[in-house]
Amino acid sequence: MKNIYTNKGFMMVVIAAVMFFQSCNQPTDNKETLKKTAKTARVEVPALLDKQPGIGNPVEQQSILTTYNGLKSTISKDQKDLKSRLMMAKVFMQEARLTGEHGYYYPAALTMIDGVLAETSNNPDYHFLALSLKATVLLSLHQFNEALEVGKQALALNSHNAYIYGVLVDANVELGHYKEAVKMSDKMVSIRPDLRSYSRISYLREIHGEVDGAIEAMKMAVAAGYPSYEETAWCRLTLGKLHETYGDLPNAEMQYTLALQNRPDYPFAIAALAGLDMKKGNYEAAEDKLKQACALIPEVSFYEQLIKVYQETGREELAEKTLEEVFAMMADDEAHGHMMSLEYAKLHLDITHDYDKALEYALKEYKARPDNIDVNKVLAAIYLEQNNYSKAQEHVAKASVTNSADPKLLSIAKDVKNKNG
Repeated sequence: MKNIYTNKGFMMVVIAAVMFFQSCNQPTDNKETLKKTAKTARVEVPALLDKQPGIGNPVEQQSILTTYNGLKSTISKDQKDLKSRLMMAKVFMQEARLTGEHGYYYPAALTMIDGVLAETSNNPDYHFLALSLKATVLLSLHQFNEALEVGKQALALNSHNAYIYGVLVDANVELGHYKEAVKMSDKMVSIRPDLRSYSRISYLREIHGEVDGAIEAMKMAVAAGYPSYEETAWCRLTLGKLHETYGDLPNAEMQYTLALQNRPDYPFAIAALAGLDMKKGNYEAAEDKLKQACALIPEVSFYEQLIKVYQETGREELAEKTLEEVFAMMADDEAHGHMMSLEYAKLHLDITHDYDKALEYALKEYKARPDNIDVNKVLAAIYLEQNNYSKAQEHVAKASVTNSADPKLLSIAKDVKNKNG
């Protein structure tokens, strides 16, 4: 139950599993290697949770269930079927994205992955696959330094795989290593120009202030995907967010609407349309949409938007009650390995207005990744609220190193400059 890891992942479970395994040097089932593997405890496969109605279309749901049951049966019959165990981990990773039940599915995925890692020290092909998937889960848990290290271990085993370069793009972006992220992105797109590589190019262009280029690349990502797939809907949503962030609300609304048309009941598109309703002052429509989205998946950001609706309409009691739910959801995420400091900082900055608490959490995040421009932007905003303009300017400078055109950052920079006067 957490904010999903933005611009990461993007794979439908069955197609993604096939593409990932085919994109690698196909592992050979080295019988001699497997014979030498130490005997391990019996592999227990976690169950699938029941989904809320509306999560994915019936064909997709049946495909996931069929894949899960088939893999579980195979693993039960052959505990040494490493490929099936890793494909099962991918099922759990995709279910985390689809259902929002991250606290259940990411540990389930790691259980499968770590089991394979323990058995493949002498099998570099499967060890690479397991490391690649583990790095992806660590990214989703916001354990960015750990994800980078695991990703590097995977790269040392296979430097010809597009997927691992995508992992390294993401880890380097989150840690603020932007030049390295660009290098990894160039490698990725040269190996496999597709939805996943185009979306990362888009994000890197936006970071460097190339907004038109970012929009162009995200359009390419959308065009490269199947319209009804979750990965394509996510790219279209991100395209809409680009339009919205830089002031083109009509095109943003069009993209969110198209995402819903192609993937009915897509909760993130519903919540995005609610955000546009809030900007128009149509709080009743926004509330209806947000409640619909919250009923589909337990996504923290939906509840945070709902709190803002309650605050804007003078319903403080409902706002406080919903805030308690958000804190409980975030605590559950933390208990399952998700690093939440930046999320707490933003919550206290934007909703509770407890700037001391916001600063406490933001500094904790800053210690872990001091070069990330988003972390520095949040710190600048907090210091601005605390009237500490010299510190605010310090972090504005760090947040501006990539020449980002983010309107919020530019607004903070302008306010700081005026205050410093």
